[in-house]
Amino acid sequence: MVISALDRKLLRDLNRLRGQVITIALVVACGIASYVTMRSTWTSLTDSRDTYYERYRFADVFAHLERAPAPLAASIEAIPGVARTYTRVVEAAMLPMEGMPEPAVGTLVSLPAGQPAPLNGVYLRSGRMIEPGRDDEALVIETFATAHGLTPGAHIPAVINGKLRQIEVVGIAMSPEYVFAMSLGDFAPDDKGVAILWMDRAVLAPAFQMEGAFNDVAIDVQPGADEAEVRRRLDLILEPYGGLGAVSRDKQVSNFMLNGELTQLQQFATAIPAIFLLVAAFLLNIVLSRLVHLQRTQIAALKALGYSDFDIGLHYIKLVSVIVVVGAAIGTALGYWFGTLMIDLYRLYFHFPDLRYQLDVGVIVIGVVISLLAALVGALMAVRRIASMPPAEAMRPPAPPTYHLGLLDRKGFGQVLGVSAMMIVRELRRRPLRTILSSLGIAASVGIVVMGRFSYDSFDFLMNDVFHQEQRGDLMVSFIEPVPEESVLPLRHVAGVFDVEGTRQVPVRIRSGAVWRDSSILGLAEPPRLRRVVDRDAHEVAVPSYGLGISRKLGEILGVVPGDQVEVELREGQRGVHTLTVESLIDDAFGLQGYMSQSTLHQVLGEEVAVNAVQLRVDPQRDVEIRRRLKEMPKVARVVRKQATIDRFYEQSGSMMATMTFILSAFAATIAIGVVYNNARVALSMRSRDLASLRVLGFTRGEISAVLLGELAVQVVLAIPFGLLLGTWWADAVMSSIDPETYRMPITISMETYAFAVSVAVGAGIASALLVRRKLDQLDLIGVLKTRE
Repeated sequence: MVISALDRKLLRDLNRLRGQVITIALVVACGIASYVTMRSTWTSLTDSRDTYYERYRFADVFAHLERAPAPLAASIEAIPGVARTYTRVVEAAMLPMEGMPEPAVGTLVSLPAGQPAPLNGVYLRSGRMIEPGRDDEALVIETFATAHGLTPGAHIPAVINGKLRQIEVVGIAMSPEYVFAMSLGDFAPDDKGVAILWMDRAVLAPAFQMEGAFNDVAIDVQPGADEAEVRRRLDLILEPYGGLGAVSRDKQVSNFMLNGELTQLQQFATAIPAIFLLVAAFLLNIVLSRLVHLQRTQIAALKALGYSDFDIGLHYIKLVSVIVVVGAAIGTALGYWFGTLMIDLYRLYFHFPDLRYQLDVGVIVIGVVISLLAALVGALMAVRRIASMPPAEAMRPPAPPTYHLGLLDRKGFGQVLGVSAMMIVRELRRRPLRTILSSLGIAASVGIVVMGRFSYDSFDFLMNDVFHQEQRGDLMVSFIEPVPEESVLPLRHVAGVFDVEGTRQVPVRIRSGAVWRDSSILGLAEPPRLRRVVDRDAHEVAVPSYGLGISRKLGEILGVVPGDQVEVELREGQRGVHTLTVESLIDDAFGLQGYMSQSTLHQVLGEEVAVNAVQLRVDPQRDVEIRRRLKEMPKVARVVRKQATIDRFYEQSGSMMATMTFILSAFAATIAIGVVYNNARVALSMRSRDLASLRVLGFTRGEISAVLLGELAVQVVLAIPFGLLLGTWWADAVMSSIDPETYRMPITISMETYAFAVSVAVGAGIASALLVRRKLDQLDLIGVLKTRE
């Protein structure tokens, strides 16, 4: 095979410029790897979810009620648009597990023994299904079994309707209904403290006097049917039986949390890779255009030898393509590796039967095309400028810039700054655009680090400041049903208890016109001491003495302002619809919530003063003893340590955030090194004659290094403040993509994050300086001083 002269030149250029080729390829690799990692991870998770939901018949509509006769199922089935109805018994239980000072919260779900559930099917991970008529058998959700080391054949204690029973675990199972198994009021899964147990309906129903009845229904809606109308009619049917309101799949607790996580990941998988690809494209355009500009005389010589513009352009297309292909190969490999790493982490929280990482070829193609186009535009624009010149003119070095005295020269700063410093200043003044573009590239890498770490800072502020100020107690106790307030006040006299405060929370549907949201109203003490209301900046907010306070986001959704009235449909107690005045909008951080004083709430409910949750401030030395005593109280559903909630959050989120921070920081450092190193190499190539002349005139290696590297240092210094600001803007853009109905994190960036981002840029600059310094030390004084006449 005959290799053309231009192809031999291509091979020589790749070898001679291998350092720059590698760094540019790594910049391309970072852009592609970030896109491949996040986008393919999101695709893998959504495909696994959709397959799981379809295969195990996840329902479209859910409703819970107090008690309805079994024949009512026929009326539900007759609702237009209903394809399938599944009624069952779902009840709460306490699991006093050995080694736990407080009992785990269990949800008992009935199954039709001997046949699969028509909806919300169960996937058996190990063991066997329950046998009909066995009153001591259950399937246990995998997360709880793993957390406690349970296997088929193990026994667990369960307090079922006040009676302690030993339940045999015959199988470890999963269900699309409980991808996230959470207790009411939790904002993160608790694998050790929350259990789902599936039992034979014929066994479970008599334990709760539910023979011939049900208290939970799931519905599969026909394709194309009006789901909202199905829910409306279902609510009308269930209302006489204590229906709590039908919810769609989107609002089902587990799916709501899952979709929130996936939506956040989707936004991250769009915003962050887009920033990486744009930054990489920008750097490719700048660096390659400068690289081609250095070959000005070679392009002119090729034209003089008879090569056409097309041949020369094709030559540089090949050069660019080689760099992009190398970067794409590295980026795809890194993306696949980081993607599998992220899937391994998500596997700990997203409990699907089969979760595998799928490399999306389309994602790779998009990343390669964007990078290649950016590289070609930068290179070919420079080739076009040079090729448009007559060969004789292009073969001459560019005309030197026009020199004139600047402000520093006129003011005599040259004598103060010294010769080397004035050389740096003059060079920066002569080529301001190059300095600005180089600083922008470095600033982008600083911004990426800030963007990658801010979420940890914001969550840290949310948990340690907002949550801590809101929940002032050490222990949080929830009851199965409301209890008289006077029944919990004696807890103040228990040794080690410093303060006790009860709250009353009521499920409601808040409506304004045609817009509504299911929420709850929290009745607080006057004034609140342990359960307070705080805004996103951790400042305490006063609860209205009369009327209703609601989350600001809920007010925006409903389109109401203070002074407007809303309809509040109670889903507990005497029920009914009440018209209440919105007294205030509260910029809180969690969910969509209503707030009232306890006295006002009890007037609305028409009941005596009662609470369904209590907070206690206790002596840490007596914590275990107090929790044991609380566990023995009647109607206690759960006892939770506030610090345990915080620790669980960090345990679950820490590894994911650490991985994301590592990936983004590594990519950012690579980009910074790519920018600084290529700028330095291009500057060295363009100024080699000047620097060699200085060496001949007696300047030391250190002095000429200071001239060249000083320019790079100025670029880094200029980039840092803008990079920190850029990172803050990007963090705000990423946060705006998160579902605000779940939580609304404040944009909090710590000084440690800013310092880390600065250290990445400075470290990249130092590493690049050391690499370029080696080239300066090897400068061929005779070669670079040869002048073409």
